Amino acid sequence: MNRVVITGLGVVSPVGCSLPQYWKALVAGASGFGPPSFDAAGKVKTKIVAEVRDFVASNHFDARQISTLDRISQLALVASREAFGQSGLSMDEALSERTAVIIGTGVGGQMTTEDGLRRFYTEAAMRVHPMTIPRAMASGPPSQISMALGMTGPTFAVSSACASATHAIGQSFHMIRSGAATCALSGGTEACITPGILRGWEALRILTTDTCRPFSRDRTGMVLGEGAAIVVLEALDHALARGADILAEIAGFGMGADAGDLTSPDARGMARAMRMALADAALAPEAIDYINAHGTGTTMNDKLETAAVHVVFGSHAGELAVSSTKSMIGHALGASGALELIAAIMAIRDGVVPPTMNYLGPDPACDLDCVPNEARRRPVRAALSNSFAFGGLNAVLAVREFTG
Repeated sequence: MNRVVITGLGVVSPVGCSLPQYWKALVAGASGFGPPSFDAAGKVKTKIVAEVRDFVASNHFDARQISTLDRISQLALVASREAFGQSGLSMDEALSERTAVIIGTGVGGQMTTEDGLRRFYTEAAMRVHPMTIPRAMASGPPSQISMALGMTGPTFAVSSACASATHAIGQSFHMIRSGAATCALSGGTEACITPGILRGWEALRILTTDTCRPFSRDRTGMVLGEGAAIVVLEALDHALARGADILAEIAGFGMGADAGDLTSPDARGMARAMRMALADAALAPEAIDYINAHGTGTTMNDKLETAAVHVVFGSHAGELAVSSTKSMIGHALGASGALELIAAIMAIRDGVVPPTMNYLGPDPACDLDCVPNEARRRPVRAALSNSFAFGGLNAVLAVREFTG
């Protein structure tokens, strides 16, 4: 089987619209939180979200392009351009046919959908935007990326709620490892901070009233976020042959389902996915130095994820650095797994573990070293990136330093 390496990274996030900005902000513990940018006329109670506020579509696309792109595709295209540029790949016909584009999104083109519904029901408009369907469909982002970058290989979307990006990258990993593809652009994108979606999340009663503080005492819930993150995956032999700068190696992937409750997670399912990723990577638990946790900041999720880490790692759990970058960028749903994998890759690359911010003190049920409030310099040889979604859909990627 092929070994699979990462040669490009691209990010559009609430704390920075490029990889250097994103990583610098995470290490500094910067927050991307603020009030919603839209006026919901008092219909939305939420006071804190994580929007990509510095993104201006006209800086990246002309008016004709913008008319065909929902915000999820705009964010994904900009992140893809950065990742593709960093990778140094050059598409010819043969490589184009063997390059996959697999992108996760939990919600799809919600801004287009909500705008159409508002016009139809509130303004009694007889017509909606003629590109409503192509803009709103979940497969819009991978389609737009393939067209923009000239990739004719397997191209499709993955939608598994908060595990979408991790499932997408895992699928790309499997395809390259098996020889079904040579390269892939993969990750996730989400742009779902709209009045309708916020009202839906409010109904679940898991959004915070102040800020996101994963694994901390007095945590009150999650912050809804948005963004896009794309990684370039490549067969090792291909990367070496062209002299690529190899950033890290994808070592393993684990996934499964709780087959339990639609919204309540199960520590057994979380543990099973982590074990599968370790087994697939042929890594002992003791080889892992860092976990970028799912860490939503909700009472139950953080407690159960902590329990699952103890089950999988035993006595080594106390030696792990376990942090949640959602404490800075919020929960970007279908994009979150890719944003977090990139944080894990950069931790390996730079030997710095990003912090869990807003931490007030230990919760007895969350007794891991969650790197509170300040980044930590330490060698990271290998890491896990956890994604645990509604429906009990669990996905975990194992990534390690490339040593040849």
